[in-house]
Order: sequence, then structure tokens, then C-alpha cells
Amino acid sequence: MLKNYYLDDSKSEYSKEYSQTEIKEVQKPLDNLKPAYAIKEAFAEGYTLSKLRVDILAGLVVGIVALPLAMALAIASGVPPQYGIYTGIVSGAVTALLGGSRTQVSGPTAAFVVSLAKIGKFIEYIPSTVTTGFTAGIGIVIAVLQLKDFLGLSVKQMPEHFLDRVVVLLAALPSIHWQDLSVGIFTLTILIIWPKVTSKIPSPLIALSIAAIAVFFISKYYPEFSVVTIGSRFSYTINGLQYAGIPKTPPLPLLPWTLPGPDGQAIGLSFQLIRELLPSAFAIAILGAIESLLSAVVADGMSETKHNPDSELFAQGIGNIIGPFFGGFAATGAIARTATNIRSGARSPIASLTHAIFLLLAVLLLASLVSYLPMASLAALLLLVAWNMCEAKHFLHILKVAPRSDILVLVICFLLTVFFDMVIGVTVGLVLSSMLFMHSMAITSNVKIIKQKNLLLSEPLPTDTILYEISGPLFFGAAQKAMSTLNSIGKSAKTVILFIGSVQMIDATGIISLESTLAFLKKHNVHVILTGVGRQPWFVIKKAGLANQKNLTICKSLKHALEYARQLSAKKTTSDNYQEGKKIS
Repeated sequence: MLKNYYLDDSKSEYSKEYSQTEIKEVQKPLDNLKPAYAIKEAFAEGYTLSKLRVDILAGLVVGIVALPLAMALAIASGVPPQYGIYTGIVSGAVTALLGGSRTQVSGPTAAFVVSLAKIGKFIEYIPSTVTTGFTAGIGIVIAVLQLKDFLGLSVKQMPEHFLDRVVVLLAALPSIHWQDLSVGIFTLTILIIWPKVTSKIPSPLIALSIAAIAVFFISKYYPEFSVVTIGSRFSYTINGLQYAGIPKTPPLPLLPWTLPGPDGQAIGLSFQLIRELLPSAFAIAILGAIESLLSAVVADGMSETKHNPDSELFAQGIGNIIGPFFGGFAATGAIARTATNIRSGARSPIASLTHAIFLLLAVLLLASLVSYLPMASLAALLLLVAWNMCEAKHFLHILKVAPRSDILVLVICFLLTVFFDMVIGVTVGLVLSSMLFMHSMAITSNVKIIKQKNLLLSEPLPTDTILYEISGPLFFGAAQKAMSTLNSIGKSAKTVILFIGSVQMIDATGIISLESTLAFLKKHNVHVILTGVGRQPWFVIKKAGLANQKNLTICKSLKHALEYARQLSAKKTTSDNYQEGKKIS
């Protein structure tokens, strides 16, 4: 039998225990928010020079991997490559110092308020079908965007919508530039094969370095061999003079709304702009939180540590607030870079901080060399990233084994992300998942009559008594359906016993439905005995004032309820032991 307590007496021991727990939860909502949690924990365990040496080496390896990725993702986002590096420097350093994961590396990838709201732990409740669907959709979008540079197509400007992009790319296929295509295929081949040879040296470093060197010497001796590079695509201006590539300057403070938009003019700051950006900003915050916490969970599994989700989201949020004021854009925890960090031996956030310092030094010292990187090579790198994001095997596995409802969510989220945008895809995916979940929960909620033969009783039920068992949550999706059964009670019934031992929660709609049912039964002179009440249902019932209704008695066990029903039937109620609307001793 479920252990139940009935708390008309506010001085009861159980009532005190619950109240203290409730007060603790309400009065200290940010207890789990501990800035710099990871770095404090690492130093508290004892941080030695040997650990520092390992962290620095790991940070250098991650920095080498992050440098081309940061530039490639910046270009894919429609901004000059240096802003991707700036994002990795600023957001990476801030998150390393303030974060809740020891080994997570943050940077530009394809949530401050989230942490303050203490919903970090709730992000994990988002169905995997939604995250898989939109992640695969984003992977497809990124891949299509890279085809222009990978194939060397002559496309002046890519359209905004997916289908329009596909049409433009198909129309431009006759303009394929074989030099760019050959460099792209060469780079992609190395990126795929190199990890099978050795994992000690990151494949992006080898692939992009070899491609850049090969292009430099081939174009030097064969001038007709022309390949688009960062230096030929991008330029910057200093004191009225224009230079190729990226500037040799660190991220400097600036106002993000003064940066040029797609039309080359300053973006500006207005209420209209903020209103237009809010839906996308919200979606990016949620997706960033999901990816960051997923990356942190992966890091925990690989390094046998435990992250603090709210502290991690707090750091990610601060990093994304500060980043734009240094030219950065959205950054999250990056699974690939985090895994590289751990495999390289990282022990603390110092490794991630080292990665940010390396990116800063790369801008200051290697900017001229970066200009030689072929755009086709960066496109090849992002094609591989897009393929990994799609998780084709996992996607197909879900299609094969998941229920139809989950497959529906997966496919809809994927298609909406591809053909519209991630905001619509995620929003519809979450709403659809919630509706399907509510439907499945509603199915589990029901009311059934317990027959005499199903009860191991020494005495039979009175003829004017009906015993009902209510099971499942009484929430807005199921309460009306469940309670409506009680409205069909025959005229012969004078007592109804409601056993709710399997009801773990009642929401506002559930309590309203229960009130309505009690009123209906009272109108027909039916006395209700409620038993099997759990913790949460009891407090909802008590708060609603139902315990004081004249036609309701609350019993602490089914045995007591049946005994009281017999006494009611025999008109021999013992007022010393049973009081309507009161606790039974």
C-alpha cells in the first residue's frame, strides 16, 4: 500500500518536513548557480605543474583545430573570418573562467537567462527527436551553403531560402571551377583518411596546411592555376589603405550595432530591430543551451567528471553577452573541440583558456599566413562538420525503431529546419512533442470501478457504495475525461469511494474537475470518501479547500474508507473517529 499522510493538522511532522523543503526551494532559487565552479573545483583538488603542462599542450592542440573551424563558421555565417576567431577568443576565455565544466571548449558553432531561470536541468527533457531533427536540418543547410566554394561556382549572392539556393546552385553547375573543386576534394580526402592514420595530430591542421602549401607553389609555377583564398576573398581597411586577408589586430571593444549589415550600412539599434530579432535570439539561446549541455555531458562521460549545468549556462550566457562587444557572434560548447581537448589530456579549464590565448596569438602572428588558406579547403572542412552534425546512422536508426509519433516529430522538425528555418523547426517540434506527450499521459489516466471480487475483504461492500480507482495524473489533458465517468453514477449509489493511490499529481484543471464532480455528487446526495492521497495531491486539495466540504471525507487508507462506508450505510457513523472533511486518526 502506498504510504499516505493526511495533513489537516498543520503541526504534523510530515507537514513540517514538506514546508521546510518547499521554503528551501523557493527562497534560494540560485543555489545551484556557482560561477567559476569548474576552475574552483579543479584547484581545490590540487593543481600541480604537471597538470598545468598537460593543460597547456591540450589547449594548443584544440587551438589548432579551432582556428580553421572558427574562420569557416564565420564565413558560413556571412561575416569576415576574423570575427569567428574573435568569438573563440572572447567567449572561449570567459566560459573557461566562469563555466561549470572542467574540459568543455566553447566557440562559434553552427544562455544567460536560461541559467538564471534554473532550467539547465530541464533542457535534458527536450526529446532527442527534436534535437536530432533540427541538428540534421542545420547540417544539410550548412552543407548546401558550402557547395558554392567547394565547387568554385560563379554565384554572386546566395538566396535566403533553401529551395532558392538549390535552384541557384543547379543553374550555376556549368560554371564549376575545376581548380577549386580539385583542392576541395583533396582537402576532404585528407580530412577523412588522416584520423585513421593517427589521432595525435589534428586532421584539420594537416589537411589545410598541405592544401595551402600545395596551392601556393602550384600557382607560383603555374599562374593559370587560380584558386580563391581568404586573401583574395576578404580584405580590411586601415587608415584608408586596403589590405588582403584578415587584420593583425586583437578583438577590440566596439558597439555591435555599428557593424555593417548585409547592405554594407551600419546595422543600427531600434525597437523594431530588437522585435524582429527576438524569436531568432530565443531559438539560438535554447539551441545553444542544448548543445552546450550535451557537450558537457559528453565531456563528463569521457573525463569521469561532473559538470554544473546552471553554472555552465551562466558562463555561456556571459560569454555571449560580452562577445558581440568585441566583434564576436553566438558561441556554445563544441563537442568536437571538447572531445579533442579531453583526448589531449586536459584536466581543467586552463586548457580551454590556453586555446583562447592561442587564437589570440594566431591573429597577431599568423594573420598573413591565414590569407593563403583556400576557400575550397574551408568548405571541405565544413562539409565534414555538416556530415557529422547530420548523424545519418542515428537518424536512420530512429526511423527504423522509434514509434510513429516520434518519427513524425523527427521528420517534421528536420524538414521545417531545412525548408524554413531553425526557429520554426524547433518551435513546431517542441509543441508537437508536448502535445503527443500530453496525449500519451492522458491515455494513462482513467477511472474504473473496483468489483467486489477484486477485493480481499472479510465483509462485502454495501449495496449503496461504489468503489472507484483513479489512476494517472489528473492534469488539463486528462482530468475532464477521467472525472466525467463519475457523472454517470446511478441513483442507487449513496456513497462513492475514490481511491487515488496511483494519482501522483493534480494540476489546476484537475482540481477544478474534482470540485465539479464533488458538486455534482453533492447535488445527488452522494457522500464521497477520498483515500490513497499522495503528497502533491494532498497539498493541492488542501489549498483548494476541498477538505472542508461537507460531503467529503478523507481517509488515510482504503481499509478505513471501506469501514466508514459500511458505517454510513448502516447509519452508525462514529463521530469520535470520523469527522467529515477532517483527518482520520
